[in-house]
Amino acid sequence: MKIMFNTASPTAARDRTPRVRITELYAGYPGRPVLHGLSADIPASATTALIGPNGSGKSTLLGVMAGVLEPTSGELRSDGNGPPAFVPQRGAVGDALPLTVRQTVEMGRWGERGPWRRLTRRDRATVEAAMERLGISGLATRQLGELSGGQRQRALIAQGLAQESDLLLLDEPTTGLDPEARDRIAALLGELVADGVTVVQATHDLEAARGADACLLLRDGHLVGQGSPERLLTPSTLAQVWQPA
Repeated sequence: MKIMFNTASPTAARDRTPRVRITELYAGYPGRPVLHGLSADIPASATTALIGPNGSGKSTLLGVMAGVLEPTSGELRSDGNGPPAFVPQRGAVGDALPLTVRQTVEMGRWGERGPWRRLTRRDRATVEAAMERLGISGLATRQLGELSGGQRQRALIAQGLAQESDLLLLDEPTTGLDPEARDRIAALLGELVADGVTVVQATHDLEAARGADACLLLRDGHLVGQGSPERLLTPSTLAQVWQPA
C-alpha cells in the first residue's frame, strides 16, 4: 500500500501496554488471502476500533484474534488470562434456531463446562448477572428470533460477558440499531473498559469509532493507519482510504 498514517502520540504509546501484539500477520481462506503482513498493538484496558471498507479484513482479523481462524504466517501474542470472548455479527446467528435468551447467554459458559454438562450454581449466577447488566433479564424466556435488533445484540453481548474474559471481540455490534440501542451498547463497553476489559470492535460506525481509545485503519488487508481517533479519523484520511483502488 502507498499510504500509511501513524498518528499514535508518544504519550499514548507509553501509557497503554499491549494486550495483544500482532507481528507480520498473514491470514485468509483457501485460495483467498486477506491479511497481508499486518503488525499492530491492541492496548490493554481500552477500546480499539477496526475501521475500513467492506473486504478490508476487519472480520478476518477478529477471527484470528478469536482463535477461529489460523494465520498462514506471522505471530499473534495475547498476554491475558484465558481465551477471548467473541461476539459475531447478528446475521451470523440464525433466526430459526430455537434458542431462548437465557439459553443463548448460557452458551457463554460452554468453554468452562462443555455443551453437555449441567451448569453449576456459579455458572447460573454468572449468566443471570450478564443478563441483568445488559437489561435483558425480563426477556430470558423469549426466543432469540423474536427479539428486536437491539435486544438480540444485547443477548449476544451478554453471552460474551458470561465467558468472563478480559478480551471482548465484537463484529459490527451496532450495525442496524437505532440511536438509543447504539448509545446503550457504547455506554456498556465504556463500563467494561473501566473494569479492566480490553474491547476490540470492527465497525462501520464512525461515531462509535470516534468514541474508541485507539483505531486500526485497514484497506485491502493492509494496515494503513493506527492511532487515536481524533488524529486518525480526519476527512482527508478517510477519503484516501475509501477512494476507489
